Amino acid sequence: MGKFVEYPTEGKLNPTLAKLLSDLLRKEVVRGVLVPAIQPNGHMVHQTLVADPDSMDVVDPFAPVVPTNGAKLVASLTANPAGQPLAAVLRSCEVRAFTELVKLHQGTTEDLLVIGLDCLGRYENRDFLNREDHGNGASLGFLKAATNGGDTKLPSGADITAACRACEDVEPAGVDLRLCVLGADLDKSLWIEAVTEKGEAALAALELTPNGDTPPEREEAVSKLVADRRAYKKTMLEAFEEKTPDMASLSETVAACINCYNCRVACPVCYCRECVFVTDTFRHDGEQYLKWSLKRGQVKMPTDTVFYHLVRMVHMSTLCVGCGQCASACPNDVPVMELFTSTAKRTQARFDYVPGRNLEEGQPLAIFHAEEYDDVTGQVK
Repeated sequence: MGKFVEYPTEGKLNPTLAKLLSDLLRKEVVRGVLVPAIQPNGHMVHQTLVADPDSMDVVDPFAPVVPTNGAKLVASLTANPAGQPLAAVLRSCEVRAFTELVKLHQGTTEDLLVIGLDCLGRYENRDFLNREDHGNGASLGFLKAATNGGDTKLPSGADITAACRACEDVEPAGVDLRLCVLGADLDKSLWIEAVTEKGEAALAALELTPNGDTPPEREEAVSKLVADRRAYKKTMLEAFEEKTPDMASLSETVAACINCYNCRVACPVCYCRECVFVTDTFRHDGEQYLKWSLKRGQVKMPTDTVFYHLVRMVHMSTLCVGCGQCASACPNDVPVMELFTSTAKRTQARFDYVPGRNLEEGQPLAIFHAEEYDDVTGQVK
């Protein structure tokens, strides 16, 4: 049996999705839905927990903005479960990050229906706020342009983030349902794909019967977009790595860092409850700074900026999902997304690990193998 349901939109994307999600509440499939929704000012879209089906008219799931990676929000809702089933509407990078938090026991998929979205990208928050087209039709217009290979640039010249242009995970994995727009004629319909038995049960409760296999036009659209993004990522990383061949160039790359730690806070998989960089280990007194200054002749203030990024790379690169929230949060435009994506490409390949790929797959630095990486350790069998 096929896994796809064609769901009519009649050119009204958000009202259609509002009906779908409110039906989940009315049929008591779930008691609350975490979903991107238009805020009272009418301009910004934030993840919002909606429990009243009559309040679902503000949802805007495909809005091209992600103020906060939803992984931490879902983790906060599920780490100590409310005992009621919930649904969460998430993009690929959010699902993948949440999967890693579940492995770290900071969230759970129990009583959670994960609804993934085809992700066509996001704008920086400021660019999204300053755009000219607000309202329910804005996201539909963006999707039409993005899915047809059109120009997604705003009148200001701003485009979707570099992280999104380099992201190959346009189809979210690890979900129960997918809302599929790639290849669809959105003036007529979108597709809903049941990925798991939990997803099939949700559709059955809504009296929606999957009756089709993957539409060929969808396969073509996904393949083309992934190829375009893969090519962009290759070019982006080659250019970045050419600029940072050694420690001196790395120091220059992060020279504008002011130790605000915004990138750490924004990162959805920066999981430590207490960061070593905000403990007494890195709170030095005046005498220590003066000693360093006398020894070296001068010392940059604040100190430890390069060390901070090195520690983050060692600590986080195996789990980096490439969402780009770190770069969005940086006040001084330090290219932390490129830095982490470049490092993650190597560490994840070395461990043959893709974050979010499989909930049952152990994280590289959380498991131990007696015989591993003999080429590095020099062990003799």
